[in-house]
Amino acid sequence: MKPYSDSLSGKRVLVTGHTGFKGAWLSLWLQQLGAEITGIALPANTQPSLFELLGLRGQMESHYCDIRDAETLNKLVQETQPEFVFHLAAQPLVRAGYRDPLGTLETNIMGTANLLDTLRGVDSIRVALMITTDKVYGNLAQPYPFRETDALGGQDPYSASKAACEILIASYRDSYLAAQGVALASARAGNVIGGGDWAEDRLIPDAIRAWQADKALEIRRPQAIRPWQHVLEPLHGYLTLAAKLWHQPELAGAYNFGPPTHEAASVRQVIELARKAYGKGDVHYSTGEDGPRETHHLALENTKARQTLGLSPKWSLAQATTRTLAWYQAQHAGADARQLCLAEIAEFATQS
Repeated sequence: MKPYSDSLSGKRVLVTGHTGFKGAWLSLWLQQLGAEITGIALPANTQPSLFELLGLRGQMESHYCDIRDAETLNKLVQETQPEFVFHLAAQPLVRAGYRDPLGTLETNIMGTANLLDTLRGVDSIRVALMITTDKVYGNLAQPYPFRETDALGGQDPYSASKAACEILIASYRDSYLAAQGVALASARAGNVIGGGDWAEDRLIPDAIRAWQADKALEIRRPQAIRPWQHVLEPLHGYLTLAAKLWHQPELAGAYNFGPPTHEAASVRQVIELARKAYGKGDVHYSTGEDGPRETHHLALENTKARQTLGLSPKWSLAQATTRTLAWYQAQHAGADARQLCLAEIAEFATQS
């Protein structure tokens, strides 16, 4: 953890979305780095909740706030006076975006705009990292991995909202925050897996729920290809980028965080790896295209992160899947979630 512990230890760090899956993992990791963490988010919306299982409520300053509430958000950020900001709060699901497009657009676009505008008046802030998604790109029929310079787009409300966030981020960086001395960047991460995710409509959580109940897992698009990675991979990227920006603000911009391009894999491949790791589990694969339209093939080019930040993925898809299923099985058997996460962070941090 040395590359970023020196930059983040003792610093005031704001994490929005800290009650979510990635936010909870990130908050725990920042805590281990010695950061002074403040979280702003809605209450956790899953049961179980990784945030609650990790015991983070009593170990960091935590505020419940809808980021669409600009006045309250501004007040909390002004009181916190953060030096680093990690913005993860969002409506993060494609299918939920189809069900509630206006709520998705309001949360993701206006929530991000509210935070960006608040940062204009915070003298303490030096680095702000805004987490978007790998689904911000247009031209979804292209056969090659997306690069940060490719055109933005969005065929569904969620993807469109995140592409709009990228435009907002660039505009605030160029119009206000760069001149203010804030290094503002965006992170576009691939699909993450890892222990502690119980969100609806996500592949591994759906598998865990089905298999723990001795039911068959229903898969609607087994051939869909995604850039899968363990949750610690992009979090490591976020921390590395944030630390780098503290010293080199000129590196601010958009960054992809994903596995090697050859490791983009289909839903079927991931589930077969998961079933092997779990030791059992029935699966029903659909042969149709039920439900709203979703991207068939999505992969990310991570050359910029590798060359600029010195990052290379540490765990293969097979390793990530095996670790993820082992986490759920251990936690279900009574192991402490916090100790499981700390052990994975420690092991990840020691690998070159």
